[in-house]
Amino acid sequence: MSRIHDQLDELGITIDPQLFELALVHRSYSYEHGAIPHNERLEFLGDAVLGLVITDHLYRRFPDHPEGRLAKLRAAVVNANALADVARGLEVGPLLKLGKGELASGGADKSSILADAFEALLGALFLSAGRGAADAFVHTLFDELVETADGLGAGLDWKTSLQELCATLEVGAPTYAVTESGPDHAKQFEAVALVGDQVFAAAGGRSKKQAEQGAAKAAFEALSA
Repeated sequence: MSRIHDQLDELGITIDPQLFELALVHRSYSYEHGAIPHNERLEFLGDAVLGLVITDHLYRRFPDHPEGRLAKLRAAVVNANALADVARGLEVGPLLKLGKGELASGGADKSSILADAFEALLGALFLSAGRGAADAFVHTLFDELVETADGLGAGLDWKTSLQELCATLEVGAPTYAVTESGPDHAKQFEAVALVGDQVFAAAGGRSKKQAEQGAAKAAFEALSA
């Protein structure tokens, strides 16, 4: 059983089985199977539901934040990379129905496909169980991400926060060393942050940016401690 089923069971949420299956059908699979319905309409709905739930939560959680700060916070947690990471945690990838080309190119782990599928699943959940269930599902997965983002610097990312911390400590600006491996369709990146003569723990990612963010987080936490 996938982690998403476990999560739904824990929350007592039941999704219509047909809508659940539809949410996992990528357009590439649809094209190869007689143009059957795919998940893009559910994705459209889920995107709106997610935006509303997160925006409502931010408005209530941070009554003293100005509009600009709230908008940055929302962007920090509602973006393709963040949604894809949530989908990976829920083990959505293996459940996806993809065309042969997408399967061959690692589509089950592509951030854009996973993010879209997560939104489609949220759309299916909303239609099946209503706003209250959607709220509970989103809060379980995103509240911690919101708190983490709010604790970061003005740029709401680890690299900016590390740069600000280094300036405060007067230890020089951080730099990054990045290596890559794997075939073109499944590149893996590893990065380390360097501050002065210190080298911090390495972090991996599916893009150079993601790896650098992980490396910055490791350095930030080490220097903060």
